[in-house]
Amino acid sequence: MAQVSRVHSMTAFARTEQAAPWGTLQVEIRSVNQRYLEPHFRLHESLRDLEPVLREALRTRLARGKIECSVRFESAETTQVPAVNAARLAAIGEALNAVQRQVPSAVPPTTLELLNQPGVMETQHLDQEVIKAGAKALFDQALDELLDARAREGEKLAEMIESRLTAVSEQVATVRSLLPQILERQRAQLLERLEIARTELDPQRLEAELVLVAQKADVDEELDRLTAHVGEVSRQLAQKGPKGRRLDFLMQELNREANTLSSKSVVAETTRCAVELKVLIEQMREQIQNIE
Repeated sequence: MAQVSRVHSMTAFARTEQAAPWGTLQVEIRSVNQRYLEPHFRLHESLRDLEPVLREALRTRLARGKIECSVRFESAETTQVPAVNAARLAAIGEALNAVQRQVPSAVPPTTLELLNQPGVMETQHLDQEVIKAGAKALFDQALDELLDARAREGEKLAEMIESRLTAVSEQVATVRSLLPQILERQRAQLLERLEIARTELDPQRLEAELVLVAQKADVDEELDRLTAHVGEVSRQLAQKGPKGRRLDFLMQELNREANTLSSKSVVAETTRCAVELKVLIEQMREQIQNIE
């Protein structure tokens, strides 16, 4: 049975085999990332009518991914199994007993001669329903293993994303801590430029310039949105069910805020933080492409 996990990767592989008197079955399922559920089947000719059943089994347990499924079947040396017709053999035996009673000197036939009598040996064909049932059970087992593999990989992806979210929060905190210094530095630089130009200082104009600088350097709104998006990503990771598309959308929103932060940067420190944010977001986005 597939293990419980809140994050599932779309990348996994599973293989199961079964050997029986009638032959050998092998099932392989490969899964890679895809925006929607896209199953493809390669089935043995005798098992082609199983495809609708197998397709439904995939649909009920998987939400996304390109799924390659193959079911191979190798029959025993012959698809026909010889068997003795017990009723026909018993009838011949009774007839021989009757002859023996009437003609005591009659020589009884050998075993081979009995088997060569018409109707004693008959051919039994393989039960295709038994083979199909075996193939379906083997497919379900492979699907369980695939889900286990997707869950294990998903746990690793979730851990990686959470670590990057922590790093994003640290960068946001760094920028917040720098804001007072940035604003003060910008104010001092503006006053210095005005002093050098020996310009008559109009208090109202000066105040307007300072307000403009403060607005350009103020990234509180972007930092708030980054924090909110980080929290939403963590919340989505904790939810059950498919979440890859929602997480991908959140990566776009995070990247938009990081770009805005970069464009409003007025000092090297915030530029470096913005670049680091974009690197972290891209690392998460690449991994989120594999999440169901």
